[in-house]
Amino acid sequence: MATFRFFAYLDRLRWIKRWGLKRNVIEENVMEHSWQVATIAHALAVIRFELLHNRSTEFTADEVATTALYHDCSEIITGDLPSPIKYHSSTITDAYKRIEDEAEHEILSLLPAPMQPSYTKFLLHKAIHPEVASLVKAADLISAYLKCQGELHAGNKEFSSAASDIESTIRQLQMSEVDYFMSHFVGSYQLTLDELLSQHDAEALPS
Repeated sequence: MATFRFFAYLDRLRWIKRWGLKRNVIEENVMEHSWQVATIAHALAVIRFELLHNRSTEFTADEVATTALYHDCSEIITGDLPSPIKYHSSTITDAYKRIEDEAEHEILSLLPAPMQPSYTKFLLHKAIHPEVASLVKAADLISAYLKCQGELHAGNKEFSSAASDIESTIRQLQMSEVDYFMSHFVGSYQLTLDELLSQHDAEALPS
């Protein structure tokens, strides 16, 4: 009986650490990062469709979430290359993109051939709808911003410059769904559990 290694490969995302050039108080691996990006990307799509009434006939919020879930799969092979290195020069950036493309095709090939067409639009960057890609990229930046804020909240100034740079990049996106998420959701991320529950407790009290 044939066996396929696709999902065994995915399972190893848990061992790939992010932010390798910085001292981390809160370690983050690619698997948990991917889940966070998926939830944020899904929210951005829902905000666009339901709150901003900017609907699409070409993709769904579920497709955005699934694309985000797989957005860093190539790092099973390439590892997590920190952004300062990845974008240090056009030569390095172009070389990394070629490596990333090859890694994506190699991972896709680990699936049974009949399954591969269903995964292509999630695994291969070049096959992803441009608007889906923009929402996933925005969610990726928000996730990075939240990571920086968590480190700063823990007293780790190592992330000060990154937090400022990422916030500036997010503002430059000029995406209404991103602005909404940043305004209405991000502020509660650093609350303690007791603080998070206090609003629920207050609302539960009889008037």
